Amino acid sequence: AILAAQRRGEDVETSKKWAAGQNKQHSITKNTAKLDRETEELHHDRVTLEVGKVIQQGRQSKGLTQKDLATKINEKPQVIADYESGRAIPNNQVLGKIERAIDDELGVLGCWKPRG
Repeated sequence: AILAAQRRGEDVETSKKWAAGQNKQHSITKNTAKLDRETEELHHDRVTLEVGKVIQQGRQSKGLTQKDLATKINEKPQVIADYESGRAIPNNQVLGKIERAIDDELGVLGCWKPRG
């Protein structure tokens, strides 16, 4: 109908919607990583550095690299690196697998405490 009106020489007024047909996120929304850094309420507990040191010492006493330990417990090497550096959000299943793999006699990994 618009093309037919244009061919006849009639005045046609059209308007384009802002950002129509584009697959862009709105600038108003924030991703969870930004929210995690900005607010206390949405902050995730991380493993403590003490737990990371226990994992690292146990792994080294067994002569394992991070990759070896990860392969042994069927996880990615980055998971081990995150736990050892204190960046990981604790998962009791992963901690249990690590604990069994390094024979944590003290049970330190089973009772992790979040950083304050």
